[in-house]
Amino acid sequence: MAPTVQLALPTEIPLIMQDKEEERSLVNVENKLSSDGFTANFTVTDGRLHTFDNPNKTYGPEEVTIVDFYRFEGESNPDDMSILYALTCNDGVKGTISSAYGTYGESDSIEFLTKVEDLGKNLDKSHK
Repeated sequence: MAPTVQLALPTEIPLIMQDKEEERSLVNVENKLSSDGFTANFTVTDGRLHTFDNPNKTYGPEEVTIVDFYRFEGESNPDDMSILYALTCNDGVKGTISSAYGTYGESDSIEFLTKVEDLGKNLDKSHK
C-alpha cells in the first residue's frame, strides 16, 4: 500500500484568487465605475449613443471617448461573453454600456464603438 501524502497549501492563495474573481465580476466592476463617476447607462439607437433616461440627447462616435473596457466570460459557458465599456462624452457625461460579444454581439452597439475606436478616441485611462 502506497503512503498517503497530504499537502498543506497556504491559506492566502484561495483568498487572493477569490478577490481577483470578485473584482472581475460585472456587478463589482460596474459598482467601481459608478463610484468613479461613470453613472449614466448608455445604449445605441439608430447609430447614436444616448442614456436610458434621456433618449433625446444623443452622441455621435466623434463625441465619445472609450475610457476603458472589461471582458467577461460565463463560468459555465465560455460562449456566454460580454464586454463593458466605460465612456466619456464631450459634454462631460460619463457612463457605461455593455453588450454581448462574439456570436451574440449586439450589432448597433458594436458598430458604434468600433467607429469610436477607429476615430482614435479609444482608451483614455486617465481615470485610474
